[in-house]
Amino acid sequence: MYFLKRILFFIPLLLVVSFLAFSLVRFVPGGPFDSERRAASPEIERNLKTKYHLDEPILKQYGRFLVDALHGDLGPSLKYRNHTVSEIIVQGLPVSLTLGGMAFCFALGIGIPLGFFSAVNRGGWGDYAGSFLAILVICIPGLVIGPMLIMFFAIKLRVFPVALWGSWMHVVLPTVALGLYFSGTIARLMREGMSTTLHSEFIMTARAKGLSETAVLIKHAFRIAVLPVLSYSGPMLADLLTGSFVVENLFQIPGIGVFMVNSSLNSDYTMVVGLVLLYAVLLLGLNLVVDFAYGLLDPRVRYE
Repeated sequence: MYFLKRILFFIPLLLVVSFLAFSLVRFVPGGPFDSERRAASPEIERNLKTKYHLDEPILKQYGRFLVDALHGDLGPSLKYRNHTVSEIIVQGLPVSLTLGGMAFCFALGIGIPLGFFSAVNRGGWGDYAGSFLAILVICIPGLVIGPMLIMFFAIKLRVFPVALWGSWMHVVLPTVALGLYFSGTIARLMREGMSTTLHSEFIMTARAKGLSETAVLIKHAFRIAVLPVLSYSGPMLADLLTGSFVVENLFQIPGIGVFMVNSSLNSDYTMVVGLVLLYAVLLLGLNLVVDFAYGLLDPRVRYE
């Protein structure tokens, strides 16, 4: 019943998100038919607005958008002529999903062991080294990491290609650039969760029963300590799956991040609203998956 209520709650929430995005994007200075070279004549601009129904009241435009969206049509792109928003999403989303999924696995594969190792060796050299590395990667954004990786591994050593999207070699550098920041955050969450869990009463009871330290750490402590990481994973995965705007532009990856940046700069109303709606659906859906996984890992959690 709890999850059914959550799913039903998605509908009004998505309506609010879509309406806010639909309305706010129209208050941005400039328009979709403005040009840096020469502005369209008043007559041409008027005809274009009529064609795309931009001369209608905003509520009528939004109602038309909802009807089309229910039929799977997010409308035509106002800048990428002869392409619909749905076609562009279908084209770019698999690339962003691949990159985001790889970065997600990379972040978990680095962050969880690093945080676990730091917590187990709390107060020792392992803790200080792990905490330093975690804070270091958090403080260096992908905008800085990306060019450094390109300069060293692509230009100087010529191990990986500089940019574009082709073989598995093209995936390595953008995956590291995108996932490194999140690995530091996960390491910090894992360290704090593990440190708190190790001082819990049920851990002391498990040790008093004579269980080995490995069994205590892996079987009992880890499943509770990883819960903060699990809570963070939902929004993080949604962010990664929809693509990092900076990393995709930096490595010239044809994902939806490039379209989001260009559409925002070009006031491509339909494209911006479609991508915002996509992000909202992913975020809500992944948070629901996180809640379900939370109940599986922690027997104390019960959803009514």
